[in-house]
Amino acid sequence: MTTRRLARRSLHKRLALAYAAGIYAAGVFVLVLVDIPLASIQATRPNGPPPSTTVTATGPGISLPQLLAGSAVALVVLMPIALALGWYVAGRFLHPLRAITATAKIISAGNLHRRLDLGEPTDELTELGHTLDDLFARLEASFDAQRHFVANASHELRTPLAGLRTLLEVALADPDADTDTLRSACQEALALGAHQERLVHALLTLATSERGVTRWDTLDLAHIVEGLLASRRDQATETGIDLAEHLAPAVAAGDPKLIESLVANLIDNAIRHNHPDGHVQITTQTSGTQVALTVTNTGPVIPGDQVQRLFQPFQKLASHRHGRRDGYGLGLAIVNAVTHAHHATLTASARPEGGLSITVRFAHGSHPDLP
Repeated sequence: MTTRRLARRSLHKRLALAYAAGIYAAGVFVLVLVDIPLASIQATRPNGPPPSTTVTATGPGISLPQLLAGSAVALVVLMPIALALGWYVAGRFLHPLRAITATAKIISAGNLHRRLDLGEPTDELTELGHTLDDLFARLEASFDAQRHFVANASHELRTPLAGLRTLLEVALADPDADTDTLRSACQEALALGAHQERLVHALLTLATSERGVTRWDTLDLAHIVEGLLASRRDQATETGIDLAEHLAPAVAAGDPKLIESLVANLIDNAIRHNHPDGHVQITTQTSGTQVALTVTNTGPVIPGDQVQRLFQPFQKLASHRHGRRDGYGLGLAIVNAVTHAHHATLTASARPEGGLSITVRFAHGSHPDLP
């Protein structure tokens, strides 16, 4: 705190001295402009008596020594005036900055709902205040989302842990438990452990997606979709779901692993939340400066006001989950995070006959920072 206060006072002093120097230099410049012509007049004044007796006499005027002495006194008097004016102007200039600093300290102490609200007039400091207000709003939303995410993640992890503990306690408390009973308990424990492992993997994927893109490679969305569909056709066939693709070259830039995770979650979500004899259609195409990936699936009817909620972590439509353990409410949240990390756009709409239609649009070609 002391260091910051000294730094602020030092800035005030430096600005005051700068303004005072400017004011003093302006005063010296004005005196020089006045003194040089007067000194020239004094230097060219004749020493002898005027040749004509008809010239009317005038007052004594100002001599050169008097002029120089008056200028010196003026410069001495101007020095404290310049310092006072410099201090005042610097204080007025730093007043909005001090208000920004004081409010920022209050906000950083935990009051993230506070804003600077500098208002008018619009200048560089006001623009800085608006930028900080936007930053504080994003931080508040981020902290709220983080608290919500931690609470939901704790709940999701606690449920299988509680089930695992109950399973083991029941098995150990049974005095008549034989080998088959213990083997069955171990198998259920392994199933619960696998469920936790998949959940932790999904959480890590979401965290990696929200961290942002650190690697930009040129890739073709069509090739990624082809590879993922090949590994999921058997699963779709078992559930009676038809996979159809219309893949045109769609060259974009991004992190291959993150984009593969985005495509995989879109396809898995479309297969998982479908109905028997349903279908999933995946399309890639290039349109102007953008490439688009669209995944459309049949399935239960989703209310239009619930679509955006599904892109938040741990948000589910319980009416069509049927108690299945393979959904965590993280798939579309990962899609949303990867989309934002790549500065892409995501649009989703509920189909009237059931299911979703989701489109992700990336910039066409390589990343601007790439050669």
